[in-house]
Amino acid sequence: MKTIGLVAHDHMKLDIVEWCVKHKDKLKSYRLLGTEGTAKRIRDVTGLEIGNIGHGPDGGDIHIAYNILEGKIDILIFFVDTKTAHGHEHDIQTLIRTCTTQNILFALNKATADFFLD
Repeated sequence: MKTIGLVAHDHMKLDIVEWCVKHKDKLKSYRLLGTEGTAKRIRDVTGLEIGNIGHGPDGGDIHIAYNILEGKIDILIFFVDTKTAHGHEHDIQTLIRTCTTQNILFALNKATADFFLD
């Protein structure tokens, strides 16, 4: 079973939850793993089973990157808030570089994420 990592900045959490509601039936066939806040919101609204890997700014993004390096995440969906500065920008860049170097599917917006599941 393939694993999808799900991450969203605070101002994008509603968007990722809506995306998960739209794709709930398809997402049931994947193992899901997310950062703490994202996972909680998805679980609360959709009832999907999703593992929690820790709060993004407190190292959750790095844990996601580590799981990608270990071959434990096959697809990453990361809804990024491009309008807000983030104090953990270096962690976000590490995550992007990790996805790129490991050649995994990586979506930063709904259009790309939709494409992966359609």
